[in-house]
Amino acid sequence: MKKNLASPIFLFVLLILWQAAAMGMNAAYILPSPIQILKKLWELRDPLFRVHLPATMSVTALGLLISIGLGLFLAIIMDMNESVRRMLYPIVIASQTIPTTAIAPLFVLWFGYSIWSRVLVTILMTFFPVAITVFDGFQSTKREMEELMISFRASRKDIFLKLKLPGALPYFFSALKMAIPLSIIGAAIGEWLGAQSGLGYFSKRMMTQLDGAGVFAPIVLLSVVAMAIVAVISLIERIAIPWRKEL
Repeated sequence: MKKNLASPIFLFVLLILWQAAAMGMNAAYILPSPIQILKKLWELRDPLFRVHLPATMSVTALGLLISIGLGLFLAIIMDMNESVRRMLYPIVIASQTIPTTAIAPLFVLWFGYSIWSRVLVTILMTFFPVAITVFDGFQSTKREMEELMISFRASRKDIFLKLKLPGALPYFFSALKMAIPLSIIGAAIGEWLGAQSGLGYFSKRMMTQLDGAGVFAPIVLLSVVAMAIVAVISLIERIAIPWRKEL
């Protein structure tokens, strides 16, 4: 309990400071207080939880699944072939230099207000950490272990499945915990720039009404959902790879 007590205390202090600053400013359309945001969440619970949260989570889930598949595929082929790695690695890096807010409106022009314009924004933001981190996991395999397996006449398939893949699992879970918040941010950005539902769309609509608490309410909800999902992934990680603490 002592080990985990620092985070709640720090969060409580931040909320107190936030509340005091909002009360001192007395301009809820600029800086609403945490209490005002909680009240707004309760008032808008039906549209937020029944309409906009499911819309954002569907985009997040679809984009994240595609990103994981694409990232793993890129990591595997870059690990297996040096020429492919030299060809793809710069492209993967360059993809992250594209300003998301600049290219997202193009997706809206191409696909309209369909789910795919938002899914593409999510993929653009999330496949990179999966691909690079898992590739680093494959590359972290000790050469001595590979040579030992080769001396026992292990095939490349055996080396990959029995040595590289288990060794890269901690890296995969680390990438997943990075990609989940990014996927939620990507979905919200896509909704902000062009959508008819979702928490990003709802936050933008509240901004046009100068409703500060309404703008912050979906943002707080997204943060809580992201933290909950990452906590679940961390629990799965501890169950799936109990040896990680030994690394």
